[in-house]
Amino acid sequence: MSACEPTCSGLAPLHVRAIAPYLPGKPISELARELGLNEADIVKLASNENPLGPSPLALAAAQDALHDMALYPDGAGFALKAKLAAKLGVAANQIVLGNGSNDVLDMAARAFLTTGTSAVYAQHAFAVYPIATQTQDAQGIAVAAKDYGHDLAAMRAAIRDDTRVLWIANPNNPTGTFLPWAEIEACLETVPPQVLVVLDEAYGEYLPPAERCDTAAWLTRFPNLLISRTFSKAYGLAGLRVGYGLGSAAVIDVLNRVRHPFNVNSPALAAAEAALDDDAFLARSYALNTAGMAQLRAGLAGLNVETVPSKGNFLLVKVGDAARINGELLKRGVIVRPVANYGLPEFLRVSVGLAGQNARFIDALKDCL
Repeated sequence: MSACEPTCSGLAPLHVRAIAPYLPGKPISELARELGLNEADIVKLASNENPLGPSPLALAAAQDALHDMALYPDGAGFALKAKLAAKLGVAANQIVLGNGSNDVLDMAARAFLTTGTSAVYAQHAFAVYPIATQTQDAQGIAVAAKDYGHDLAAMRAAIRDDTRVLWIANPNNPTGTFLPWAEIEACLETVPPQVLVVLDEAYGEYLPPAERCDTAAWLTRFPNLLISRTFSKAYGLAGLRVGYGLGSAAVIDVLNRVRHPFNVNSPALAAAEAALDDDAFLARSYALNTAGMAQLRAGLAGLNVETVPSKGNFLLVKVGDAARINGELLKRGVIVRPVANYGLPEFLRVSVGLAGQNARFIDALKDCL
């Protein structure tokens, strides 16, 4: 550390220095270096990635786009927006593209929050909500969880005159909890019009078909609604970072004013566009997740380990001394996600993997317990 570094860091405002940085899942290469393990022997079930990888159509499209890597991408994302608009029944000017859905969440905070405003989110909700809120020097209002999920009535009651954003994740990360859509719709009907409701649907493709909802159709009724979605999960494009937001033309116009130019790269745009055509891959991903979730639940039940019901592609597992158990799993080449930073020190979050990966985790956990 150089002598000037403490002084330089002091140039940042207090609300920025107070932010606890986002903690990503440990990469396979990092664990291999730390413990001298063979990367091929490591199982990563930490970051809710699609164990099938990307759609073959998406992979081919991304590879083809590399030929034009010397050129800037289409900053407007015209082709991807056109395909999304046709698929979702919205206008192209109701779509904003992001460098992953995190980028969309950050845009919402930068566009609608500032000093003297507040944002409401649930305890145990995605860490980006409080981070994005604090980055704007707005006050975060964390509402106590209900059964590890959102208490919508309490969240609605927590809205103040200075509240400008209400964050809702459905399903929620990291707990996997799910709210019936009718409850969210009823909540939207009571939220003041000056409050932007950000509905984060990153894991929506993993919901059973009977529990899915065309929330994009709500946009005509709720001009203060922003829906955030991603290609990082079920579509298997986490490494390319591409997501999108759906909202009224007015909300999207404001987001585009704070959006960084060329925020989605050319291979990501091409891959996402192709992925939308691969319904068979999406169906395989859903089926694999359904079977893998059942496998994990059965294995954990056999170990008398408590889990939280999940509608995502991950499971919250109660193991007691989670820090110790996580350390023991790492020694065995199994990476999962500790969630003490979410106020859940007794839990680990485990992503659903391939059958062999799930079995590897169950066996390793049995040894650790």
